[in-house]
Amino acid sequence: MAELTNLETKLGEVVGLAMAAQEAGTKVAKLAKEEGNDRLVRTLEQMRDEAKQTEERGTEVAGTFDGKKTAILDEAREVKSKAQEMMKTYLDKASDALDGFEFLTMAEAGEVGHWEILGTLNERARKSQVSELVDWALPIQQRHLETVRAASLELASGEDPDATE
Repeated sequence: MAELTNLETKLGEVVGLAMAAQEAGTKVAKLAKEEGNDRLVRTLEQMRDEAKQTEERGTEVAGTFDGKKTAILDEAREVKSKAQEMMKTYLDKASDALDGFEFLTMAEAGEVGHWEILGTLNERARKSQVSELVDWALPIQQRHLETVRAASLELASGEDPDATE
């Protein structure tokens, strides 16, 4: 297998996080639907679609690294697997929509950080395809973070602080 540079590894990581985001969106949408929150379900569906587009665009960019696409996508699948394990640990059978959005807040913050790091690494590498991808994806990830943060706070505001679990 080809040895990856830091830039290529980070590209694999953001693609893997986009893969994992699709599954997380599906899981949290199910929790929101169970609570009858169709507006949040629609928001999560849009976020899932954008995560799929991110995965596709990232995969395209991975193909521009001569002989490295397979290794980059192997890195992506490894990161996806780790993220899935984190989600399974955090969201159990007793989880509700607020738990789901709290998890998404952590996940989206991590994605924003990874995209910012990819952009910083690329400042020296100067790969135009990576620059274009980061310029496209980073604002979407920042919007996703703000969206799930706001939803978390909205859901929390409806909770009884004195209730027991």
